[in-house]
Amino acid sequence: MSELDVLIIGGGISGLSIAQRLTREDACVEVWEKEDHPGGKIQSDNRDGYLTEQAAAMVLNFRPEVNRFITESGLDDCKKPRADTSHRYIVNHGQLNKLPMKLGPMMASGMWSTRGKLRMMLEPFIPKGGSSNETVSEFIIRRLGREVLDKAMGPYVAGPLASDPELANASSILPRLVALEKRYGSIAMGVFVHRILKRKTGTETEAFSFQDGMATLVKSLAYNHGVCFRGGHTVTNLLQTKNGWHVTADTTAGERSVNARQVVLSVPANIAATLLAAHSAELAKLLDDIKYASLVVAHTGFDKTAIKHPLDGNGFLTQSKGGSNSKTSLNGCLWMSSLFSNHAPPGKTLLSNYFGGAKNPEAIKLSDDCLINETMKTLAPLLSIHGEPEMVRINRHQQGLPLYHGDYYSRMQQLKKLLTQLPGLHLEANYRGGISIRDRLVCAMLSSENILRNIQSSSTTYSLNKLKLEPQN
Repeated sequence: MSELDVLIIGGGISGLSIAQRLTREDACVEVWEKEDHPGGKIQSDNRDGYLTEQAAAMVLNFRPEVNRFITESGLDDCKKPRADTSHRYIVNHGQLNKLPMKLGPMMASGMWSTRGKLRMMLEPFIPKGGSSNETVSEFIIRRLGREVLDKAMGPYVAGPLASDPELANASSILPRLVALEKRYGSIAMGVFVHRILKRKTGTETEAFSFQDGMATLVKSLAYNHGVCFRGGHTVTNLLQTKNGWHVTADTTAGERSVNARQVVLSVPANIAATLLAAHSAELAKLLDDIKYASLVVAHTGFDKTAIKHPLDGNGFLTQSKGGSNSKTSLNGCLWMSSLFSNHAPPGKTLLSNYFGGAKNPEAIKLSDDCLINETMKTLAPLLSIHGEPEMVRINRHQQGLPLYHGDYYSRMQQLKKLLTQLPGLHLEANYRGGISIRDRLVCAMLSSENILRNIQSSSTTYSLNKLKLEPQN
Protein backbone atom coordinates (compact mmCIF):
# COMPACT_ATOMS: atom_id res chain seq x y z
CA MET A 1 0.00 0.00 0.00
CA SER A 2 1.27 3.48 -0.90
CA GLU A 3 2.47 5.78 1.87
CA LEU A 4 2.18 9.49 1.05
CA ASP A 5 3.08 12.71 2.77
CA VAL A 6 0.05 14.41 1.21
CA LEU A 7 -2.95 13.21 -0.78
CA ILE A 8 -4.85 15.95 -2.59
CA ILE A 9 -8.40 15.05 -3.57
CA GLY A 10 -9.51 17.22 -6.48
CA GLY A 11 -7.45 18.25 -9.49
CA GLY A 12 -8.65 21.80 -10.02
CA ILE A 13 -6.53 24.94 -9.77
CA SER A 14 -6.48 24.85 -5.94
CA GLY A 15 -5.33 21.25 -5.61
CA LEU A 16 -2.81 21.42 -8.44
CA SER A 17 -1.24 24.62 -7.11
CA ILE A 18 -0.78 23.08 -3.67
CA ALA A 19 0.69 19.93 -5.21
CA GLN A 20 3.17 21.88 -7.31
CA ARG A 21 4.38 23.87 -4.32
CA LEU A 22 4.73 20.78 -2.10
CA THR A 23 6.50 18.78 -4.79
CA ARG A 24 9.15 21.49 -5.10
CA GLU A 25 9.86 20.89 -1.40
CA ASP A 26 10.37 17.15 -2.08
CA ALA A 27 7.13 16.06 -0.39
CA CYS A 28 5.61 12.78 -1.60
CA VAL A 29 2.31 13.96 -3.10
CA GLU A 30 -0.45 12.55 -5.27
CA VAL A 31 -3.48 14.32 -6.77
CA TRP A 32 -6.65 12.26 -7.24
CA GLU A 33 -9.27 13.58 -9.64
CA LYS A 34 -12.51 11.85 -10.63
CA GLU A 35 -12.28 13.14 -14.22
CA ASP A 36 -9.57 11.89 -16.56
CA HIS A 37 -8.17 15.40 -17.07
CA PRO A 38 -6.91 18.11 -14.70
CA GLY A 39 -8.27 21.61 -14.24
CA GLY A 40 -11.90 21.20 -13.24
CA LYS A 41 -13.87 23.94 -14.98
CA ILE A 42 -10.71 25.57 -16.33
CA GLN A 43 -10.67 24.16 -19.86
CA SER A 44 -9.73 25.79 -23.16
CA ASP A 45 -11.25 24.84 -26.51
CA ASN A 46 -9.16 25.71 -29.55
CA ARG A 47 -10.93 24.80 -32.78
CA ASP A 48 -11.22 26.49 -36.18
CA GLY A 49 -9.05 29.35 -34.95
CA TYR A 50 -11.37 30.28 -32.06
CA LEU A 51 -9.88 29.84 -28.57
CA THR A 52 -12.69 29.80 -26.01
CA GLU A 53 -12.60 29.38 -22.25
CA GLN A 54 -15.19 27.27 -20.43
CA ALA A 55 -14.84 29.28 -17.22
CA ALA A 56 -12.04 31.65 -16.10
CA ALA A 57 -10.95 33.80 -19.05
CA MET A 58 -7.83 35.38 -17.53
CA VAL A 59 -5.83 36.09 -14.40
CA LEU A 60 -6.25 39.56 -12.89
CA ASN A 61 -3.36 40.01 -10.49
CA PHE A 62 -1.99 42.60 -8.09
CA ARG A 63 -0.23 40.23 -5.68
CA PRO A 64 3.58 39.82 -5.84
CA GLU A 65 3.35 36.25 -4.54
CA VAL A 66 1.29 35.28 -7.60
CA ASN A 67 3.99 36.69 -9.85
CA ARG A 68 6.50 34.61 -7.93
CA PHE A 69 4.37 31.47 -8.29
CA ILE A 70 4.06 31.92 -12.06
CA THR A 71 7.81 32.43 -12.36
CA GLU A 72 8.66 29.42 -10.20
CA SER A 73 6.24 27.32 -12.27
CA GLY A 74 8.14 28.21 -15.43
CA LEU A 75 5.16 29.93 -17.02
CA ASP A 76 6.53 33.42 -17.63
CA ASP A 77 7.30 32.70 -21.29
CA CYS A 78 3.77 31.32 -21.81
CA LYS A 79 1.99 34.41 -20.50
CA LYS A 80 -0.20 36.35 -22.91
CA PRO A 81 -0.79 39.91 -21.59
CA ARG A 82 -4.19 41.45 -22.03
CA ALA A 83 -4.36 44.21 -24.62
CA ASP A 84 -3.63 47.65 -23.22
CA THR A 85 -7.16 48.94 -22.87
CA SER A 86 -8.80 50.41 -19.80
CA HIS A 87 -12.27 50.91 -21.25
CA ARG A 88 -15.06 49.08 -19.47
CA TYR A 89 -18.68 49.55 -20.34
CA ILE A 90 -21.95 49.36 -18.46
CA VAL A 91 -25.38 49.16 -20.09
CA ASN A 92 -27.37 52.15 -18.90
CA HIS A 93 -30.79 52.95 -20.38
CA GLY A 94 -30.17 50.68 -23.35
CA GLN A 95 -26.80 52.22 -24.25
CA LEU A 96 -23.16 51.44 -23.58
CA ASN A 97 -21.55 53.88 -21.16
CA LYS A 98 -17.83 53.90 -20.38
CA LEU A 99 -17.12 53.17 -16.73
CA PRO A 100 -13.63 54.45 -15.80
CA MET A 101 -11.79 52.39 -13.19
CA LYS A 102 -9.90 55.29 -11.58
CA LEU A 103 -11.71 57.25 -8.91
CA GLY A 104 -11.28 60.72 -10.41
CA PRO A 105 -12.42 59.93 -13.98
CA MET A 106 -15.18 57.72 -12.57
CA MET A 107 -16.65 60.62 -10.60
CA ALA A 108 -16.45 62.87 -13.68
CA SER A 109 -18.28 60.33 -15.86
CA GLY A 110 -21.53 61.46 -17.42
CA MET A 111 -23.33 58.30 -16.32
CA TRP A 112 -23.85 59.71 -12.81
CA SER A 113 -26.50 62.16 -11.78
CA THR A 114 -25.44 65.34 -9.97
CA ARG A 115 -26.82 63.89 -6.77
CA GLY A 116 -24.88 60.67 -7.32
CA LYS A 117 -21.62 62.56 -7.82
CA LEU A 118 -22.15 64.63 -4.68
CA ARG A 119 -22.85 61.46 -2.72
CA MET A 120 -19.59 59.89 -3.94
CA MET A 121 -17.67 63.03 -2.96
CA LEU A 122 -18.89 62.61 0.61
CA GLU A 123 -17.27 59.16 0.96
CA PRO A 124 -14.07 60.34 2.72
CA PHE A 125 -16.23 61.98 5.40
CA ILE A 126 -18.46 58.98 6.12
CA PRO A 127 -17.47 57.42 9.49
CA LYS A 128 -16.42 53.81 9.71
CA GLY A 129 -19.19 51.35 10.44
CA GLY A 130 -20.66 48.05 9.39
CA SER A 131 -20.25 44.57 10.82
CA SER A 132 -18.89 41.16 9.81
CA ASN A 133 -22.27 40.18 8.33
CA GLU A 134 -22.90 43.41 6.38
CA THR A 135 -24.08 42.76 2.83
CA VAL A 136 -22.54 44.24 -0.30
CA SER A 137 -25.63 46.40 -0.82
CA GLU A 138 -25.47 47.75 2.72
CA PHE A 139 -21.75 48.45 2.49
CA ILE A 140 -21.80 50.21 -0.89
CA ILE A 141 -24.91 52.28 -0.09
CA ARG A 142 -23.43 53.30 3.26
CA ARG A 143 -20.12 54.38 1.77
CA LEU A 144 -20.92 55.49 -1.80
CA GLY A 145 -24.66 55.67 -2.25
CA ARG A 146 -27.42 53.74 -4.02
CA GLU A 147 -26.47 54.94 -7.51
CA VAL A 148 -22.99 53.38 -7.34
CA LEU A 149 -24.56 50.11 -6.25
CA ASP A 150 -27.13 50.06 -9.06
CA LYS A 151 -24.89 51.24 -11.88
CA ALA A 152 -21.45 49.80 -11.01
CA MET A 153 -20.98 47.48 -8.06
CA GLY A 154 -24.28 45.65 -8.41
CA PRO A 155 -23.58 44.54 -12.00
CA TYR A 156 -20.05 43.50 -11.02
CA VAL A 157 -21.21 41.38 -8.08
CA ALA A 158 -24.12 39.86 -10.02
CA GLY A 159 -22.00 39.26 -13.16
CA PRO A 160 -18.39 38.08 -12.66
CA LEU A 161 -19.03 37.02 -9.06
CA ALA A 162 -22.46 35.45 -9.78
CA SER A 163 -23.82 36.71 -6.44
CA ASP A 164 -26.81 38.71 -5.23
CA PRO A 165 -25.63 42.07 -3.79
CA GLU A 166 -28.55 42.01 -1.36
CA LEU A 167 -27.31 38.72 0.14
CA ALA A 168 -23.56 38.62 -0.54
CA ASN A 169 -21.28 39.12 2.47
CA ALA A 170 -19.26 42.31 1.91
CA SER A 171 -16.18 41.30 3.92
CA SER A 172 -15.94 38.02 2.00
CA ILE A 173 -16.75 39.14 -1.52
CA LEU A 174 -15.23 42.66 -1.46
CA PRO A 175 -12.38 42.14 1.03
CA ARG A 176 -10.14 44.86 -0.41
CA LEU A 177 -12.73 47.62 -0.13
CA VAL A 178 -13.80 46.54 3.37
CA ALA A 179 -10.15 46.40 4.45
CA LEU A 180 -9.53 49.92 3.11
CA GLU A 181 -12.36 51.28 5.24
CA LYS A 182 -11.19 49.43 8.34
CA ARG A 183 -7.57 50.53 7.99
CA TYR A 184 -7.88 54.05 6.62
CA GLY A 185 -11.43 55.03 7.54
CA SER A 186 -12.27 55.69 3.89
CA ILE A 187 -12.11 53.88 0.55
CA ALA A 188 -10.83 57.01 -1.20
CA MET A 189 -8.06 57.55 1.36
CA GLY A 190 -7.11 53.89 1.17
CA VAL A 191 -6.88 54.00 -2.64
CA PHE A 192 -4.66 57.10 -2.43
CA VAL A 193 -2.29 55.48 0.09
CA HIS A 194 -2.10 52.24 -1.90
CA ARG A 195 -1.29 54.18 -5.06
CA ILE A 196 1.68 55.73 -3.29
CA LEU A 197 2.78 52.33 -1.93
CA LYS A 198 2.59 50.76 -5.38
CA ARG A 199 4.94 53.41 -6.71
CA LYS A 200 7.43 52.40 -4.02
CA THR A 201 7.09 48.63 -4.39
CA GLY A 202 6.55 48.44 -8.15
CA THR A 203 3.58 46.09 -7.72
CA GLU A 204 1.12 46.93 -10.49
CA THR A 205 -2.15 45.33 -11.51
CA GLU A 206 -1.90 43.20 -14.62
CA ALA A 207 -4.25 40.88 -16.52
CA PHE A 208 -3.04 37.96 -18.57
CA SER A 209 -3.89 34.58 -20.04
CA PHE A 210 -1.53 32.10 -21.68
CA GLN A 211 -0.51 31.40 -25.25
CA ASP A 212 -2.79 28.35 -25.53
CA GLY A 213 -5.44 29.60 -23.13
CA MET A 214 -6.02 29.10 -19.41
CA ALA A 215 -5.69 25.33 -19.78
CA THR A 216 -1.96 25.95 -20.17
CA LEU A 217 -1.82 26.80 -16.47
CA VAL A 218 -3.50 23.65 -15.14
CA LYS A 219 -1.78 21.31 -17.61
CA SER A 220 1.59 22.73 -16.67
CA LEU A 221 0.91 22.30 -12.96
CA ALA A 222 -0.38 18.74 -13.45
CA TYR A 223 2.23 17.34 -15.81
CA ASN A 224 5.43 19.40 -15.88
CA HIS A 225 6.64 19.66 -12.29
CA GLY A 226 6.92 16.14 -10.95
CA VAL A 227 3.33 16.19 -9.68
CA CYS A 228 1.75 12.72 -9.62
CA PHE A 229 -1.69 13.40 -11.12
CA ARG A 230 -4.07 10.44 -11.18
CA GLY A 231 -7.30 10.87 -13.14
CA GLY A 232 -10.32 8.60 -12.90
CA HIS A 233 -10.08 8.34 -9.09
CA THR A 234 -13.40 8.79 -7.25
CA VAL A 235 -12.91 8.77 -3.48
CA THR A 236 -15.35 6.49 -1.66
CA ASN A 237 -14.00 6.39 1.88
CA LEU A 238 -11.98 8.58 4.21
CA LEU A 239 -10.80 6.96 7.46
CA GLN A 240 -8.81 8.71 10.19
CA THR A 241 -5.88 6.71 11.54
CA LYS A 242 -3.27 7.15 14.26
CA ASN A 243 -0.73 8.62 11.86
CA GLY A 244 -3.00 10.35 9.34
CA TRP A 245 -5.67 9.17 6.94
CA HIS A 246 -6.54 6.00 5.01
CA VAL A 247 -8.24 6.87 1.73
CA THR A 248 -9.96 4.58 -0.76
CA ALA A 249 -11.09 5.35 -4.30
CA ASP A 250 -12.77 3.60 -7.19
CA THR A 251 -10.60 3.72 -10.31
CA THR A 252 -10.77 2.36 -13.83
CA ALA A 253 -8.36 -0.39 -12.67
CA GLY A 254 -10.37 -1.25 -9.56
CA GLU A 255 -10.28 -0.14 -5.94
CA ARG A 256 -7.16 1.65 -4.68
CA SER A 257 -6.15 2.68 -1.16
CA VAL A 258 -3.33 4.78 0.30
CA ASN A 259 -2.20 6.04 3.68
CA ALA A 260 -1.46 9.76 3.83
CA ARG A 261 -0.15 11.88 6.69
CA GLN A 262 -2.03 14.91 5.35
CA VAL A 263 -5.16 15.07 3.17
CA VAL A 264 -6.41 18.09 1.23
CA LEU A 265 -10.04 18.14 0.12
CA SER A 266 -10.07 20.42 -2.91
CA VAL A 267 -13.57 19.55 -4.07
CA PRO A 268 -16.98 21.31 -4.07
CA ALA A 269 -18.45 21.86 -0.61
CA ASN A 270 -21.23 19.28 -0.97
CA ILE A 271 -18.76 16.53 -1.91
CA ALA A 272 -16.53 17.45 1.03
CA ALA A 273 -19.62 17.30 3.26
CA THR A 274 -20.40 13.75 2.13
CA LEU A 275 -16.84 12.56 2.76
CA LEU A 276 -16.72 14.15 6.23
CA ALA A 277 -20.23 13.29 7.47
CA ALA A 278 -18.98 10.33 9.50
CA HIS A 279 -16.23 12.42 11.14
CA SER A 280 -18.08 15.64 12.03
CA ALA A 281 -21.79 16.11 11.48
CA GLU A 282 -21.44 19.80 12.37
CA LEU A 283 -18.69 20.40 9.83
CA ALA A 284 -20.59 18.46 7.17
CA LYS A 285 -23.69 20.59 7.82
CA LEU A 286 -21.70 23.81 7.44
CA LEU A 287 -20.29 22.60 4.13
CA ASP A 288 -23.61 21.32 2.84
CA ASP A 289 -25.22 24.72 3.53
CA ILE A 290 -22.86 26.41 1.05
CA LYS A 291 -24.84 27.02 -2.12
CA TYR A 292 -23.62 27.44 -5.69
CA ALA A 293 -24.86 29.49 -8.63
CA SER A 294 -25.22 27.89 -12.04
CA LEU A 295 -23.50 29.58 -14.98
CA VAL A 296 -23.72 29.46 -18.77
CA VAL A 297 -21.14 30.84 -21.20
CA ALA A 298 -22.30 31.37 -24.80
CA HIS A 299 -19.37 32.05 -27.15
CA THR A 300 -20.18 33.72 -30.46
CA GLY A 301 -17.88 34.33 -33.40
CA PHE A 302 -18.49 36.96 -36.09
CA ASP A 303 -16.82 38.39 -39.13
CA LYS A 304 -15.46 41.80 -38.13
CA THR A 305 -17.43 43.47 -40.90
CA ALA A 306 -20.67 42.41 -39.20
CA ILE A 307 -20.00 44.63 -36.14
CA LYS A 308 -19.90 48.42 -36.37
CA HIS A 309 -18.87 49.05 -32.76
CA PRO A 310 -15.07 49.48 -32.42
CA LEU A 311 -14.99 47.03 -29.46
CA ASP A 312 -12.38 49.26 -27.84
CA GLY A 313 -12.46 47.77 -24.38
CA ASN A 314 -12.92 44.71 -22.18
CA GLY A 315 -16.64 44.30 -22.72
CA PHE A 316 -19.74 45.29 -20.78
CA LEU A 317 -21.91 44.42 -17.80
CA THR A 318 -25.67 44.81 -17.61
CA GLN A 319 -27.72 46.17 -14.76
CA SER A 320 -30.11 43.66 -13.24
CA LYS A 321 -32.61 44.25 -10.48
CA GLY A 322 -34.46 40.96 -10.82
CA GLY A 323 -38.00 40.68 -12.09
CA SER A 324 -39.61 38.51 -14.74
CA ASN A 325 -37.13 39.39 -17.47
CA SER A 326 -33.98 38.94 -15.41
CA LYS A 327 -34.10 35.14 -15.63
CA THR A 328 -33.13 35.18 -19.28
CA SER A 329 -31.12 38.39 -19.47
CA LEU A 330 -27.43 38.58 -20.28
CA ASN A 331 -25.20 39.40 -17.30
CA GLY A 332 -22.30 40.60 -19.38
CA CYS A 333 -20.07 40.14 -22.40
CA LEU A 334 -16.27 39.90 -22.74
CA TRP A 335 -14.78 41.05 -26.03
CA MET A 336 -12.22 38.28 -26.02
CA SER A 337 -10.60 38.97 -29.38
CA SER A 338 -10.07 42.60 -28.33
CA LEU A 339 -8.38 41.42 -25.14
CA PHE A 340 -6.29 38.63 -26.67
CA SER A 341 -5.41 38.60 -30.36
CA ASN A 342 -4.94 34.81 -30.43
CA HIS A 343 -8.57 34.07 -29.50
CA ALA A 344 -10.07 34.52 -32.98
CA PRO A 345 -8.94 33.94 -36.59
CA PRO A 346 -7.75 36.94 -38.63
CA GLY A 347 -10.69 39.11 -39.62
CA LYS A 348 -12.95 37.52 -37.01
CA THR A 349 -14.31 38.56 -33.60
CA LEU A 350 -14.98 36.45 -30.51
CA LEU A 351 -17.55 37.61 -27.95
CA SER A 352 -18.08 35.51 -24.79
CA ASN A 353 -21.48 36.05 -23.17
CA TYR A 354 -22.41 35.16 -19.58
CA PHE A 355 -25.76 34.04 -18.16
CA GLY A 356 -26.94 32.71 -14.82
CA GLY A 357 -25.73 33.53 -11.34
CA ALA A 358 -27.79 33.98 -8.20
CA LYS A 359 -30.17 36.46 -9.85
CA ASN A 360 -30.77 34.42 -13.02
CA PRO A 361 -30.84 30.79 -11.83
CA GLU A 362 -33.17 29.59 -14.60
CA ALA A 363 -30.76 30.47 -17.41
CA ILE A 364 -29.08 27.07 -17.31
CA LYS A 365 -32.38 25.44 -18.30
CA LEU A 366 -32.67 27.42 -21.53
CA SER A 367 -32.08 25.63 -24.81
CA ASP A 368 -29.10 26.54 -26.97
CA ASP A 369 -31.38 28.34 -29.42
CA CYS A 370 -32.98 30.41 -26.64
CA LEU A 371 -29.58 31.37 -25.26
CA ILE A 372 -28.36 32.57 -28.65
CA ASN A 373 -31.63 34.44 -29.23
CA GLU A 374 -31.21 36.17 -25.87
CA THR A 375 -27.59 36.92 -26.69
CA MET A 376 -28.39 38.49 -30.03
CA LYS A 377 -31.34 40.40 -28.62
CA THR A 378 -28.88 42.20 -26.34
CA LEU A 379 -25.79 42.37 -28.55
CA ALA A 380 -27.31 43.42 -31.85
CA PRO A 381 -28.58 46.90 -30.84
CA LEU A 382 -25.67 47.62 -28.46
CA LEU A 383 -22.88 46.71 -30.87
CA SER A 384 -24.69 47.33 -34.17
CA ILE A 385 -24.37 43.71 -35.30
CA HIS A 386 -25.85 42.63 -38.61
CA GLY A 387 -26.36 38.95 -39.23
CA GLU A 388 -26.05 35.82 -37.13
CA PRO A 389 -22.88 34.46 -35.48
CA GLU A 390 -20.67 32.24 -37.64
CA MET A 391 -19.52 30.21 -34.63
CA VAL A 392 -21.39 29.19 -31.47
CA ARG A 393 -20.12 27.23 -28.44
CA ILE A 394 -22.02 26.89 -25.18
CA ASN A 395 -20.61 25.78 -21.81
CA ARG A 396 -22.92 25.00 -18.87
CA HIS A 397 -21.91 24.67 -15.23
CA GLN A 398 -24.57 23.46 -12.79
CA GLN A 399 -22.28 24.30 -9.86
CA GLY A 400 -20.63 27.35 -11.35
CA LEU A 401 -19.46 29.48 -8.42
CA PRO A 402 -20.01 29.32 -4.65
CA LEU A 403 -22.20 32.01 -3.15
CA TYR A 404 -20.67 33.98 -0.30
CA HIS A 405 -24.13 34.79 1.03
CA GLY A 406 -25.36 35.50 4.54
CA ASP A 407 -23.10 35.62 7.58
CA TYR A 408 -20.33 34.01 5.58
CA TYR A 409 -17.44 35.33 7.61
CA SER A 410 -18.73 33.78 10.85
CA ARG A 411 -19.47 30.53 9.03
CA MET A 412 -15.89 30.32 7.80
CA GLN A 413 -14.55 31.06 11.28
CA GLN A 414 -16.66 28.22 12.66
CA LEU A 415 -15.46 25.92 9.89
CA LYS A 416 -11.84 26.76 10.70
CA LYS A 417 -12.42 25.96 14.36
CA LEU A 418 -14.01 22.58 13.60
CA LEU A 419 -11.10 21.63 11.35
CA THR A 420 -8.77 21.71 14.36
CA GLN A 421 -10.59 18.59 15.59
CA LEU A 422 -9.47 16.69 12.47
CA PRO A 423 -5.66 16.99 12.43
CA GLY A 424 -4.02 16.43 9.08
CA LEU A 425 -7.15 17.44 7.13
CA HIS A 426 -7.31 20.60 5.01
CA LEU A 427 -10.13 22.20 3.02
CA GLU A 428 -8.96 24.28 0.07
CA ALA A 429 -11.47 25.20 -2.62
CA ASN A 430 -13.08 28.32 -4.03
CA TYR A 431 -15.70 28.47 -1.28
CA ARG A 432 -12.88 29.62 1.04
CA GLY A 433 -10.72 32.68 0.44
CA GLY A 434 -12.04 33.88 -2.93
CA ILE A 435 -13.14 32.58 -6.32
CA SER A 436 -10.59 34.16 -8.68
CA ILE A 437 -7.48 32.41 -10.01
CA ARG A 438 -5.42 34.98 -8.13
CA ASP A 439 -7.18 34.12 -4.86
CA ARG A 440 -6.76 30.39 -5.43
CA LEU A 441 -3.03 30.72 -6.03
CA VAL A 442 -2.55 32.86 -2.93
CA CYS A 443 -4.57 30.44 -0.79
CA ALA A 444 -2.63 27.50 -2.23
CA MET A 445 0.69 29.04 -1.25
CA LEU A 446 -0.51 29.73 2.30
CA SER A 447 -1.98 26.24 2.62
CA SER A 448 1.23 24.66 1.31
CA GLU A 449 3.30 26.44 3.95
CA ASN A 450 0.93 25.20 6.66
CA ILE A 451 1.04 21.62 5.34
CA LEU A 452 4.85 21.65 5.19
CA ARG A 453 4.99 22.78 8.81
CA ASN A 454 2.65 19.95 9.77
CA ILE A 455 4.78 17.40 7.90
CA GLN A 456 7.95 18.62 9.57
CA SER A 457 6.27 18.61 12.99
CA SER A 458 4.90 15.08 12.58
CA SER A 459 8.30 13.86 11.33
CA THR A 460 9.98 15.23 14.44
CA THR A 461 7.38 13.60 16.69
CA TYR A 462 7.77 10.28 14.87
CA SER A 463 11.57 10.38 15.22
CA LEU A 464 11.38 11.16 18.94
CA ASN A 465 8.92 8.31 19.57
CA LYS A 466 11.16 5.94 17.61
CA LEU A 467 14.16 6.89 19.75
CA LYS A 468 12.17 6.17 22.94
CA LEU A 469 11.31 2.68 21.66
CA GLU A 470 14.86 1.77 20.64
CA PRO A 471 17.05 0.16 23.34
CA GLN A 472 19.61 2.50 24.83
CA ASN A 473 23.24 1.45 25.23
